[in-house]
Amino acid sequence: MSELRVASRYAKSLIDLSEEQGTLEQVKQDMDLFNTVLNENRDLRLLLRNPIVKHDKKLAILRAVFGSKVSDLTMKFFTIITQKNRESALEYIGVEFLTQYNLLRGVQVAEVTTATPLNASTREQVSALVRQQTGLQQVTLTEKVDPALIGGFVLRVGDRLIDDSVSYRLRKLRNEFSKNPYQSQL
Repeated sequence: MSELRVASRYAKSLIDLSEEQGTLEQVKQDMDLFNTVLNENRDLRLLLRNPIVKHDKKLAILRAVFGSKVSDLTMKFFTIITQKNRESALEYIGVEFLTQYNLLRGVQVAEVTTATPLNASTREQVSALVRQQTGLQQVTLTEKVDPALIGGFVLRVGDRLIDDSVSYRLRKLRNEFSKNPYQSQL
């Protein structure tokens, strides 16, 4: 079974169980922390994927890193995952958990990249555009700055991409000119 399908099922189970126990918000915070640590620590990601390292050793490392920082339910979840030899799927489970959590709560996550930092007015306009595109009222906006865009923005909402940057328009114009070179008729 693919890692993504496994991750989806485990994430769904964790959401259902935490919702049933009334600890969904705490588990969400735990998974935020888990994803942050994994994103910042390549060695931990590689360790979890490494088939040579024994499962009990991986669990001991997870306990050492997250033991006092996460809820009992999250720690028990990590224990079950390691007992089932699915540690390599943990990083995907973390991401999938947040995706399913946002879906459950009606939150749309969007990423906007601009040439300069957004001001409050522009941020609200981008959020309104995302709400209009998705129909969801709650939007979480992640902002990135890339001076290479020159101007405009690139907006990623789920699997959709809206590129309204100056650099994209210049590339498009360059391609059009290369297809139809100007020919003088003298």
